[in-house]
Amino acid sequence: MPIKKIKAIIQIFRPELPFSAGICVILGELIALGKFPSIQSILFGFISVFFISGSALILNDYFDLEVDKVNMPERPLPSGILSPTEAIILTGIAIAIGLIAALLLGVAALFFCVLACAIGILYNWKFKEAGLIGNLMVSFSVAFTFLFGGIAVGDPWNKIVWCFAAMAFFIDLGEEIAGDAMDMEGDRKRASKSIAIIKGKKFALTLSSSSFGLVILISLIPAVFRWLGASYLLMIFITDVLIVLFAIRLIKSKASQEGRSSMRGIYLGALVGMLAFLIGQFFQ
Repeated sequence: MPIKKIKAIIQIFRPELPFSAGICVILGELIALGKFPSIQSILFGFISVFFISGSALILNDYFDLEVDKVNMPERPLPSGILSPTEAIILTGIAIAIGLIAALLLGVAALFFCVLACAIGILYNWKFKEAGLIGNLMVSFSVAFTFLFGGIAVGDPWNKIVWCFAAMAFFIDLGEEIAGDAMDMEGDRKRASKSIAIIKGKKFALTLSSSSFGLVILISLIPAVFRWLGASYLLMIFITDVLIVLFAIRLIKSKASQEGRSSMRGIYLGALVGMLAFLIGQFFQ
């Protein structure tokens, strides 16, 4: 296989995003148990959500082909490096790997992964242009990564897991709304009902920043009630500071590229914070 095509497969998979989702699953397992889970739970939980998340991202590019010809013509599909058929094949392979890994964790894990797949397919197929409804579907899928961690270790109703899930929900909701504000030109071509198109870019970015503000408020709950220790305090300090800095930069952004850079900073900032929490738990 040509190097160019391999690079395109990696690009369309966007491994940093599925990797973040996999880390969230491990965090959910860790939080639910109060200790490090088994290697089997870590491995199968990570693999399952990594590939399910990746499949949704590939499918996103498949259905966004015409829009990306305007917004991001350098992407693998609009550039012609990968064909739409190859994208569907890659989606099927990723889903199959994800569901097999989920089955190895149990029937409940498999059921919820099938549900996550269904939401991903429906969103990309029918609800992407639905505005806030579509945003909420994606945000639920992201929050599900933490809940799946609890499911994987048999404790899906853990209150701290749900707190982390809520933070993930509002981080992604803020990014979804901001992302629509960056994609207004292409979205008009597909009659999208995004908040940015209906209410304007400035309103959308303000609402996005408000969602990030909710993340910060929710992140304080485990600290206030002393559910977690010093490693969590380190995590929320790193995460909240980066969220504030990049949210300010986002709301002030003039160009789409500047806005996308700020969104990426928020996402990676949250990932750094989660990794700091994992490391803290490992060494405590």
